[in-house]
Amino acid sequence: FGPLNPPFADYRGRRGWVIGASYGIGAAIARQLLGRGARVALSARKRDLLKEVAGKHKDALIAPLDVTDVDSVQAAARTIERAWGGFDLALVVAGTHVEMRAQLPDRAAGRETNEDAPTWNLARARQLVEVNLHGVLNCVDAILPVLLRQGSGGIGIVSSVAGYIGLPKALIYGASKAALINFAETLYGDLRPQGIGVYLINPGFVDTPLTQKNQFSMPALMTAEDAARATLDGIAGGEFEIHYPKRFTRWLKLLRLLPY
Repeated sequence: FGPLNPPFADYRGRRGWVIGASYGIGAAIARQLLGRGARVALSARKRDLLKEVAGKHKDALIAPLDVTDVDSVQAAARTIERAWGGFDLALVVAGTHVEMRAQLPDRAAGRETNEDAPTWNLARARQLVEVNLHGVLNCVDAILPVLLRQGSGGIGIVSSVAGYIGLPKALIYGASKAALINFAETLYGDLRPQGIGVYLINPGFVDTPLTQKNQFSMPALMTAEDAARATLDGIAGGEFEIHYPKRFTRWLKLLRLLPY
């Protein structure tokens, strides 16, 4: 009945790698890790945004990458290894969201299709899977050998409560996040006996540039800073699944247990 993962009692001096650190939860996590005394490698596509997040911290390392580009992910991992010899905690926060429903575009009366309409679009569906699922696999491919060589450390994967149960307008987004939940559960079974932690992070609604596009009321909306704090506190406590805010996520967990 103890912690499912080795607790990270103190972040001071730890080597962290945050993938998806340019804005939102990832940027907030990177800032808070730096504030807690960790050395942090910041990765995302846009170097200028990463520099803004790093600020004047001397313990920040900029390692740009694109999660859909295997070579760039591997290059970033090599940069961190050369600088620090490895890392203690890698967090894969990168992801994207596009609303989608099983509806076809309305082309009545010769009107042009609204590209932002939440209708079925195979190209956008494939892109969601490419970033949210395949992008995570690309990152794990670079992270896993380092952790296995060390025989220590941990990997955190940010999924979503949208992976719990089918939700409106989340036709492909939810499916990609459900796959990550299953992946993290199985990854935990393989790595925990080897002393390596696996952390599954399932946020609810967090105020980020992605959620700001939503045109509906978001229950229990929380700030990126609060989400980052909940994430790092959960890792420090050795939790496996870190979900928040509890007043929202617990209701979704209950719905998942009820009959259809």
